Amino acid sequence: MTASSLLPAFAVFSLLTSSLSRAQDPPAPLSLERLRELRHEAAHRRRGIIANNDGCDCLYFPKDQVLTGAAFLDRRTTALAGTQVAALAYCSISSGFSHFTHNTQVGTVLTRSGADYGILPNTRNVAQELIDQGADCLQLVTDYGHRNGMEVFWSMRMNDTHDVAHRPSKPYLLYPPLKVEHPEWLVGDPVKRTRNGRWSSVNYAVREVRDLAHSYIEEVCRNYDVDGVELDFFRHMCYFPSTARGGQASDVERAQMTELMRRIRRTTETVGCTRGRPIMIAIRVADSVGYNRDLGLDVETWLAEGLVDLLITTCYFRLNPWSYSVELGHRYDVPVYPCLSDSRVRGGTRFHRGSTKSYRGRAMNVWASGADGIHLFNYFDPKRPLWKEIGDPKTLSREDKLYFVTVRDGRPSQFLANGAEHRNTGPALVPGKPVVMSPKHAIELDIEVGDDLAALREEPLPPTAVCHVEVPRIQSPERLAVWVNGRLLEGATVEDTWLDWPVPLACLERGANRVRIELRKDPSPEPAPWSLVYTGSTMPAKPWKPDPGSVRTSATLEGGALTIADRGDISGDYLYYRFPWGADFSDVVVVETQVRVISGSSYLILADSTSGERIGFHPDHIDLFHDRKIRYDMDTTDDIHTYRIVVDGGDLTISVDGHPCLAAPQAFPAKRNYSRNEICFGATNSGGLGEAEWHAVQARVDTVSCRDLVLSLTFPKP
Repeated sequence: MTASSLLPAFAVFSLLTSSLSRAQDPPAPLSLERLRELRHEAAHRRRGIIANNDGCDCLYFPKDQVLTGAAFLDRRTTALAGTQVAALAYCSISSGFSHFTHNTQVGTVLTRSGADYGILPNTRNVAQELIDQGADCLQLVTDYGHRNGMEVFWSMRMNDTHDVAHRPSKPYLLYPPLKVEHPEWLVGDPVKRTRNGRWSSVNYAVREVRDLAHSYIEEVCRNYDVDGVELDFFRHMCYFPSTARGGQASDVERAQMTELMRRIRRTTETVGCTRGRPIMIAIRVADSVGYNRDLGLDVETWLAEGLVDLLITTCYFRLNPWSYSVELGHRYDVPVYPCLSDSRVRGGTRFHRGSTKSYRGRAMNVWASGADGIHLFNYFDPKRPLWKEIGDPKTLSREDKLYFVTVRDGRPSQFLANGAEHRNTGPALVPGKPVVMSPKHAIELDIEVGDDLAALREEPLPPTAVCHVEVPRIQSPERLAVWVNGRLLEGATVEDTWLDWPVPLACLERGANRVRIELRKDPSPEPAPWSLVYTGSTMPAKPWKPDPGSVRTSATLEGGALTIADRGDISGDYLYYRFPWGADFSDVVVVETQVRVISGSSYLILADSTSGERIGFHPDHIDLFHDRKIRYDMDTTDDIHTYRIVVDGGDLTISVDGHPCLAAPQAFPAKRNYSRNEICFGATNSGGLGEAEWHAVQARVDTVSCRDLVLSLTFPKP
C-alpha cells in the first residue's frame, strides 16, 4: 500500500493537481523589472471582497466529524466559490507569535486542542491531522482558491495576543513554547501588566523577534503557492515596550520596523522572480498616519518606498473617514481596502450593527469613498447573502440598508496612550455610551449615507427613508424636534423606546448628513415626576451598579434602609452605588435623599460629565468636598433627615428637612475631572471610614439620553 493510498481522495487530488501543474509547466524566472510590472498589475486587479479567515475552522473542527479536505473546506470556504469574493486571506492561527496550524519548520505547529483547556469541548484541533494526511489547512485553501479563480493571501498576525490569558500556574491553549523559553522577549509579564497593549506581546526591538517574523513569512513564500502575504498589524497593536508603558515609539524603533518591511519585500521579490510570479504584500493597520507612526509603524514611508501593494485599514475603531485611507493609498498608487469587522457594540434593542442591512450600509459607504474593494474580517458564514452583494455597488444599489452614527466603538487608547487625539470623526453614539440632551443643549451628529441619493430620487420606485431615534425616557414625541440637514422632520410615530420620523429624500445627501435633535421644555405646569427613585426596601437594581468594594466594605438591608459601611482604610476600601442619570447642570436638577449617618463620612456624588461635586455627610455637619468652607453644622446621627439638593444653572443649594442651609453659586467648574454622568451614594473613600443608613435617593433631571440614531433606507419591491 502506498502512502498516497492512505490519504482522503480530496487530499490526493489536491496534491496531484498541484504537483502535476508544477511538473508540466515549470515556471520561467522573471527579471526584477518584469516582476514589478506584473505585481503592479496584480495589485490593481479588481477585487470586490477580500475574505479574511482567522483559521478557527482548523483549530475548532467538530470533535466527532470525519476529517477530509472537503469537510474542512466546507466549514468556511467552499460556498465562497462563485460569490463576489476575489481573494481569500487565510490566517493559520499565528496567535501567540510562532504558533501556526500550517506545516511549519521554523515556527511551532499548534497541536493543542481547546477542549483540553475547557474551550469549546465539542471541537478538536485538526492541524496535525491535516498535515499527516498530506495537505495542511493553508495548502487546502490555496489550492481550492486557485481552482475557483480566487487569489489566496497568507495572513500573519504580527503580534496577536489572544494568549494573554496564560499564567505559569494555569497554561493557556495559545501560549507558545517560544514565550516560555524567552520571557525576556516580551514587553511585560503576567504580574507586571502593561499600561497599553498586552503584556504577552513580543518586543520587536529585539533582533531575534524581527528575524523570526521575517523567517515565518519567508518559509510560507517558499513553500506555498500564495499570491501574497497579509501582514496584520492591527491584531494586536503593541510592538515595543515604549508604547506598552504609555509612551510613543522612537525613531530607532520605527526604523527597525521599516527595515523589517524592506527585508520582507526583498524576500518576496527574490522568491517571486524564481517562481515566475509575484508575491504581493498587504498590510492591515490603523487609519491614521500619526497613530501608526506613534506605535512604531511608519506606514507612509512604507507606501512611499513601494513596500506595500494593498492597504487595509481599521478594525476595533475608526479614526478618520474612509476617504482619508483612500486618499493616502492612492497618493502612492496603492489600492485601498477598508476593513469591515464585527461590530461588538452591545445593547442594541431594535436595530443591530451585525445585521445584513447594517453591513450593506457600511459597504455602500466604503464604495462611496472611492475605495478599491472591501476587506471582510471576522465574518465567517459562507452562506450569508452578503458575499454576493457587498462586493459591487451595483448589486447593493437597491438593497435595504441601515446607517448608524457609530458602528465600532473600540478605544484607541487601549493600544496607544492619548490615541484618541488622532480621532477626526464626530462624536460616537452607541447604546452603552448615550449622548445627553437638555432643553439648553441640543445634540448634533453625522450619519454617513453611501447611496447615490440624487439618482435614487429620479427612479420610479425610490426608497423610503426613516430616521430612528432611541430615547427611553421621553414622555411624548412632541418634546423632541429633529432636523436633517436643516429641515425639520414631522409625523413621528412611537415604537417601544424609539421615535421614527419619515425623511424626505430631497433633504438627504450622499456623504455626511447632519442630524440635530432638540429637547423642548415640558409645557405642563405640574412638577415632572422623579426621573429615578430608589428606596431602601430592596437592593439597588439595574441600572444602579455597585463598586467592587472589598472585604472591609458591606451593603445590607436593615429596617427599610440600605446600610453602606466602609470599615477599612486601604486602597479599594470604598463602596458606592452608581446610576447613569443623564444630568445637565446648566439646567435644573433636583435630588432628594433620606439618610441617617452612623459614623465617619458618607457622600452623595453628583456629576454631569463636565464637572461634579460631593455632598459630605458627617456626624456633626454636612459640607462640600471641593469647598470645605461651605458647611452646615448639625447632628446627622439623631434621626433620618431629608436633604434636598437643587442645581440651577450651576448654582447649588441644599435644604435640610425643608429649611435652607447651604448655598454655593457656580459650584460646578468645568476644570474638575468628572468624566461620567452619574449620581452615586455610598461610603467615603479608600483612606477614610464611614457608615450610614440610606432610606431613599430620588432625582429629577429634565434631560433625555439618546441611546442610538439610525437611518433606514427601504426599497419597494416591484
